[in-house]
Amino acid sequence: MSSGWSSTDMPDLTGRVAVVTGANSGLGYVTARELARKGARVVLACRSAARAREAGDRMAAEVPGARIEFAPLDLGDLASVRDFADSYPYDRLDLLVDNAGVMAPPYGTTADGFETQFGVNHLGHFALTGLLMPVLTRTAGARVVAVSSMMHALANIDLNDLNSARSYRRWVAYARSKTANLLFVHELARRVDAQRCDLVVAAAHPGYAATNLQTAGPRGEGRRAAERVMEAGNLVFAQSADAGALPTLYAATAPGVRPDSFTGPSFAMWRGAPAPSWRAPWTRNDTMAQRLWAESERLTGVSYDAVLPA
Repeated sequence: MSSGWSSTDMPDLTGRVAVVTGANSGLGYVTARELARKGARVVLACRSAARAREAGDRMAAEVPGARIEFAPLDLGDLASVRDFADSYPYDRLDLLVDNAGVMAPPYGTTADGFETQFGVNHLGHFALTGLLMPVLTRTAGARVVAVSSMMHALANIDLNDLNSARSYRRWVAYARSKTANLLFVHELARRVDAQRCDLVVAAAHPGYAATNLQTAGPRGEGRRAAERVMEAGNLVFAQSADAGALPTLYAATAPGVRPDSFTGPSFAMWRGAPAPSWRAPWTRNDTMAQRLWAESERLTGVSYDAVLPA
């Protein structure tokens, strides 16, 4: 992997179709914009139509001629996830970027009753990817990229309390949801390999990137002091959203990306050009990944078996 890789090194993507969740701001916005800059048709899969359209207008101004469109998707509502997949209009899907997420909110539940971080960050994307798997596996050279976090290292999942019903600590729950992303990639990559599918499944993380993800929680709760701390951290320590999106763009487009790889910033998992990233050993545990998969199928009602049997 080149230490100087940047978005200018991305291949031409004309004729490709990409879906990016949470594309209206932060890392998702940059990811979608750069994919469009290289010629891809990009579906901005977002919960808020107003914010998505505002982002689309800004993107069109930055990338004249960009082929972008909005499609509603609320990852905290499995009915919305199914509606998105059912209405997907194209006969190919070259790239699915599972990017959207929430970080350390107070305890809450999704429309389906799942703890918010586990429900949005993991289960919503698990269901979306499964429902789109038929078109992904029909598309030669397709990729799925899940955006995890270096924060996954704080905690393994608890299979006996996936929804944090017994105890909720917001940062532990966030870390567990990001571990779940990596376990999902691990098991999905294994299934893809077993079926000899022409599909690459990989993960990426942004290091510490300055986005609204850090401040959204404190702002929503009215915790002004915590919001100021996050804003200061973004100013002093974080790299830009443009830099933070590079590992995702690398995993999504660079040649030779290995299945079940984890790409992040080169300097201490914190900042810098894309490079192979350390991951906690529990994120490669086959038994844990398969048990989480089974529970995820049960909770979402989405099975991959017709396309990717165990």
